[in-house]
Amino acid sequence: MSKKHPVVAVTGSSGAGTSTVKVAMEHILRRDGYKAVFIEGDSFHRYDRQTMKAMIAEAQAEQRFLSHFSPDANLLGDLAALFRDYGESGTGQRRLYLHNDQEAEPYGQPQGTFTPWEPIPPGTDLLFYEGLHGGAVTEEINVARHVDLLIGVTPIVNLEWIQKIHRDTQHRGYSAAAVTDTILRRMYDYVHYITPQFSRTHINFQRVPTVDTSDPFIARNIPTLDESFVVIRFGTVLKKRMDYTYLLQMIQGAFMSRPNTLVIPGGKMGFAMEIILQPLIENLVNHGELAWPR
Repeated sequence: MSKKHPVVAVTGSSGAGTSTVKVAMEHILRRDGYKAVFIEGDSFHRYDRQTMKAMIAEAQAEQRFLSHFSPDANLLGDLAALFRDYGESGTGQRRLYLHNDQEAEPYGQPQGTFTPWEPIPPGTDLLFYEGLHGGAVTEEINVARHVDLLIGVTPIVNLEWIQKIHRDTQHRGYSAAAVTDTILRRMYDYVHYITPQFSRTHINFQRVPTVDTSDPFIARNIPTLDESFVVIRFGTVLKKRMDYTYLLQMIQGAFMSRPNTLVIPGGKMGFAMEIILQPLIENLVNHGELAWPR
């Protein structure tokens, strides 16, 4: 565990909704006055957008799997080194991935490229990572071992696909057919490199819609939070340390489905994240301990 410089990572597939945790984290940081360095997982992709397209085409011609989920398409060693260095000394190297023209304009670079590597600013209280590989483990690299609080966000897979299709078609300019092709191409890597991370998380948030999502490729709308439940599973480290009575009292409509699993109305998801994560963050920053307040 990082005694002075905690590393908090939220991991989830593309379209999973990890940004919800980021918003909750921003609220916690503002209330507590903590200063965090934010790291986007996309900044640790190995290739820029144009090069990645060429590498995918080459892999397909050779009947190999390659996607942004693949270890080979990411700088997982550099990510693990950042987490290690930050945990030990509050230092490390970061860069940005410029997703669109608006992000790219201040740097005078094309979209889909990376900014130069630079030292993270000094004097931060914690590092917050949001991306695909916060809990990644391969035969050579173990990113998860350097994370003090690992949070998974993983809606049921049909809902995840609906969210990705809507985001990529409406906000990134892709066709529905192109997004579907990406989903299919990524399936091997999803099963082998994304899914296993959720068995390593300290807390997992899974959104389950209460409306029909049986054919995600024709869905016209994303099910709303009020049309969903959220299943919150506490992993081995936390399952015996949480005050479930307090959480049941604080979150209206919550109930326990298993000894380590809380189910809440979807509309309470952001609120639940804040009341669960804030005490854990405070204990990490102030005491270097991942525990619920005694």
